[in-house]
Amino acid sequence: MEVYTIQVEEGKPAVGNKPSCGPVYRCIYAKDGLLESPVGIDSPWDFFCESVKRYPKNQMLGRREVIDGKAGHYVWQTYEEAYEVALKIGSAIRQTGVNLGGCCGIYGSNCPEWLIAMEACNSQGICYVPLYDSLGPNAVEFIINHAEVSIAFVQANKMHSILMCLPRCAHLKTIVSFGVVTGEQKKEAENVGVSCFSWKEFVFMATVNCKLPPKKKDDICTIMYTSGTTGEPKGVILTNKAIIGEVINNEYLLLETDKVFTEEDSYFSFLPLAHVFDQIMENYCIYKGASIGFWQGDVRYLMEDIQELKPTVFCGVPRVYDRINQKISSGGLFARKLFQFAYDYKLQKLRRGFKQDEASPFFDHLIFNRIRQVTGGRVRIMISGAAPLPRHVEEFLRVTTCSVVIQGYGLTESCSGCFTSIANVFSMMGTVGVPAATIEARLESVSELGYDALSDVARGEICLRGNTLFSGYHKRADLLDEVLVDGWFHTGDIGEWQPNGAMKIIDRKKNIFKLSQGEYVAVEVVENTYMQCPLVTSVWVYGNSLESFLVGVVVPEKNSLEEWAAANEVKGSFEQLCKHPEARKHVLEELNHTARKHELKGFEMLKAVHLEPRPFDMERDLITPTFKLKRPQLLKHFKECIDGLYREANFSKLDK
Repeated sequence: MEVYTIQVEEGKPAVGNKPSCGPVYRCIYAKDGLLESPVGIDSPWDFFCESVKRYPKNQMLGRREVIDGKAGHYVWQTYEEAYEVALKIGSAIRQTGVNLGGCCGIYGSNCPEWLIAMEACNSQGICYVPLYDSLGPNAVEFIINHAEVSIAFVQANKMHSILMCLPRCAHLKTIVSFGVVTGEQKKEAENVGVSCFSWKEFVFMATVNCKLPPKKKDDICTIMYTSGTTGEPKGVILTNKAIIGEVINNEYLLLETDKVFTEEDSYFSFLPLAHVFDQIMENYCIYKGASIGFWQGDVRYLMEDIQELKPTVFCGVPRVYDRINQKISSGGLFARKLFQFAYDYKLQKLRRGFKQDEASPFFDHLIFNRIRQVTGGRVRIMISGAAPLPRHVEEFLRVTTCSVVIQGYGLTESCSGCFTSIANVFSMMGTVGVPAATIEARLESVSELGYDALSDVARGEICLRGNTLFSGYHKRADLLDEVLVDGWFHTGDIGEWQPNGAMKIIDRKKNIFKLSQGEYVAVEVVENTYMQCPLVTSVWVYGNSLESFLVGVVVPEKNSLEEWAAANEVKGSFEQLCKHPEARKHVLEELNHTARKHELKGFEMLKAVHLEPRPFDMERDLITPTFKLKRPQLLKHFKECIDGLYREANFSKLDK
């Protein structure tokens, strides 16, 4: 078996209160030293400038033209056109009194104006701060005040929210709408001493010959507030060097293992630009002169937007990929048997080491092309991040989408991807791959949870050091001391090294709780197992030290539950089915059947479930923008329900 990492330091035994640590590894593509950002590129602005010189007439930013309320074809700004607007916006920002190192907020869904505002900040050496309300109540107000934001670019439908918090935001002096502003909005802002402009008004303010200041690699590029599951948002400081290094890492690893992006590529922008994952991908697109097409901002039209754009590169999160196969009808008996034959045939070829486009061109054309059409028919590379991709979903994507599938792992603090799977290496499946070429990684033992970084199967907390890590938490040096120890950033995630050098995420250090009989439950492992049950779309498992068993809140798969109801002559709407005792019993049995199949322990079995018809959402503050469960908020929201499940299950035990 080929191994894709090399050891650069020995492991260390435990000393005093310090736990033992495993060996330090790099990926084989950095065996002679970590990848450095190139000379001559000091800011992401340099990526943009170079592409403007090379590809001035290339399509850069596209959105669907809306006529009479109906979305039509994509219309585009070229690199040259976007550059000219960014220069003007940057100049106008300086005219409002914001100087090098000042902070500018950007608030709204992905759109051309978002990216142009970002590039305008880059042009002037101004730190941009993404604002987003999905971090929780009053988060936008908190970030504006904490980062001392003095100017904010705001999507038109967010103007009301920003105006509401103006009286409590002393630093904010200028608001620029992505679109138009009303006279009433201007008056409301001016009443508290804030200037308010439409996008066009602000562009016309610019001084044509504004000299751009020099930028340095160590300058702060952005402060990104994390969507942590508890506590106040933390402002993660990312420098120009970190952003540049991450972009160059993408280019380097694709050059070594597959095909780099080119000016012919098209990227679909829908993952939030307020997060580092999508920002790095879009900076990489800009570096290569590729096109970026934006969604309309409405999830109902997501698939329609994809099929209109026909991108070649698609980045998603597991929740999105997990639903792709729901767009595919199985067809009749013959069609299903032919599909399964083609699936098994190609899967065997991939396991034997054939590349994606060489494994089965015949079946790709005959069988799998219709699946490829779900994402527009041109996608050649799919990238998944934010959370581990379930193995069965990754296998399905690798076999059926006619695309290279790459899974990565990263945090805001690691400036997006710190691990990435290697293209066309099938043994990477089920893992997040190897360390990026800019970082080194090791595991640290967590003895209280039974994870030993020095054992034959090394497991422990993933720790990182290198060239693309964050520079601290804005105004919170105390938080940095908690996670940065002896030069190593502690991620809080539990990993397991695989024989080929890849990392598998197996747990989360903090998402562990003890049941009353003393058994520890790694709840994310349990939830990921239950998620393999085809009857469910979301699962939240709960337990505490006062009870000896687990209960859960489950969002059922609507079609599956309705099919079961029809077959069993149970009538009612989806909401009524979720309350039906027989439906709850059926889902619980299927979940525990899945648990037994995957060898969960007895205390990890669910004893009672509540069926929730409404998906967990950000509107109720139940999930983060990357779809991670917010456990304290879930408990608060479903507290009565959880108490009822424990009463029900305990009564059932007494009854027996």
